[in-house]
Amino acid sequence: MTKILIVEDDPLMSRMYEKIFKFEGFDVELAADGEEGLDKIRSIKPTLVLLDIMMPKMNGLQVLEKVKQDPETKAIPVIMLTNLAGSQDAEAALTKGAVKYIIKSEFEPKQIVNMVKEILAGYTRNDVPSAV
Repeated sequence: MTKILIVEDDPLMSRMYEKIFKFEGFDVELAADGEEGLDKIRSIKPTLVLLDIMMPKMNGLQVLEKVKQDPETKAIPVIMLTNLAGSQDAEAALTKGAVKYIIKSEFEPKQIVNMVKEILAGYTRNDVPSAV
């Protein structure tokens, strides 16, 4: 089963995304701050991470940097899911290795699930054995 880790410090947001991803058939783990998120990424090796930027203890960009520097976790796709609409933040996240930068307020949760499905389809397409 596809495991999604949602790293989000707002309990209402995390519960809402947890519900919709579970409804869509995903296995969901939650982390409430950057440090917990990094620990869970290392321990459970999720299929994909949804990562907020503004969080206590360690912000999302710091978490992203550590994930992408670690040979054990660098292949895990990370989507930045934030309310920061600044192009500098988006550019920094994408430069550090995020696969997508989504501004929460611009999309319905269902649209975000669909984006995640598209990204995962692209990642798993490379794992399909050839018919030769």
